[in-house]
Amino acid sequence: MYVYAITSAEHPLRLDGLRTVGGLAGSLSTVVHGGLAAVVSPAPPELRPKRRDLAAHQALQERLMADGAVLPMRFGMLAPDDAAVRTALEENGAEYTRRLAELHGTTEFNLKAARAQDDLLREVLDESDEARRLNERTRDGNGTYEERVALGELVARQVDARQRLLADQVVLQLSGLARAQVEAAPAKDDFLNVSFLVERARAREFTEAGQRLARDYGEAYDFRLRGPLPPYSFAA
Repeated sequence: MYVYAITSAEHPLRLDGLRTVGGLAGSLSTVVHGGLAAVVSPAPPELRPKRRDLAAHQALQERLMADGAVLPMRFGMLAPDDAAVRTALEENGAEYTRRLAELHGTTEFNLKAARAQDDLLREVLDESDEARRLNERTRDGNGTYEERVALGELVARQVDARQRLLADQVVLQLSGLARAQVEAAPAKDDFLNVSFLVERARAREFTEAGQRLARDYGEAYDFRLRGPLPPYSFAA
C-alpha cells in the first residue's frame, strides 16, 4: 500500500476526482484505527518519482490540508498491506495524535539564502587587518606557503562566522511570526536553509515579512522563500 498521510478519523476526506500515485483512478481508501485514519492506495508495481506521480502525491495532501491538520508522508512511503498500516496507527497513535494537535491550523514555509561570495570576501578583507595583510603579501603568487595557508584558513573562519551570524539574524527576524522553526544543512552556496511552522491565518503576513527582509538586505543577497507547503519538516 502507498501511504499519503495520516489524519484524524473525523477529518473531511474529499478524495473524489484525485489521481493516485501510479494513476489508478478511484482506488484511494482509508485505514482507520481509533481516532486516526491513514489515506492509502494500492502501490504501483514500479514506484518512481515521476512528475505526474509527485504532482498526484502533493495534490492529495493539499486537498487534505485545506480541511485541517495532516501528517503528510514523504513521497514513496509504502506498507505491506492494510494490516501493517493499522498496526502503525495502533502502536504510534498517541504520538500521531499529539503531532496533529501541534500542526492544527499551520503550514510550512522554507527559506534558503545565499550571499554573493565576492561581496563577503571583500567585507572580510575590509574589516580584518590580518586578512588584509596576508592578502597583500600573497597577491600575484607572492608570499610563503605558510602565509597562503594562513590566509585561506583565516578567510574560511571569518566567512563561516559571518554567515552563521547572518543566519541567526535572519531567523530572529522571522521567528516571531512562526510557532517553530527547524534548520537543515544549507547547500554549498547557501548560508541558510530553515523551515518555519506558521499559522495559516498568518501566512500572508509571513510572506510579506520575507519579501520585506529580502528588499532590506539588497541585491548582494539571494533569498528564496517557498510556501505555503505541507509541514513535512514538522510532521516527524
